[in-house]
Amino acid sequence: MRSATVEEARAAKGRAREIFERLAGVVGVGITRFEDGYGVKVNLQTAPEPDITLPDEVDGVPVRVEVVGAIRKLEAAG
Repeated sequence: MRSATVEEARAAKGRAREIFERLAGVVGVGITRFEDGYGVKVNLQTAPEPDITLPDEVDGVPVRVEVVGAIRKLEAAG
């Protein structure tokens, strides 16, 4: 799988969000280092159903998926 330029990853980020939101519970989409270039990272709240296949690239840009759980605001210590 080839890596993308940072510009290509930025361009694919919105499209990746659209695609993945139809397939799983997305809590974040960003850009990450990927081999010798960049790719899109999609954070999910939970793993998708077993019968759902997630794409490994969007518009030719590689995608890394990670299940991170729910995103919550941290309470201040003190």
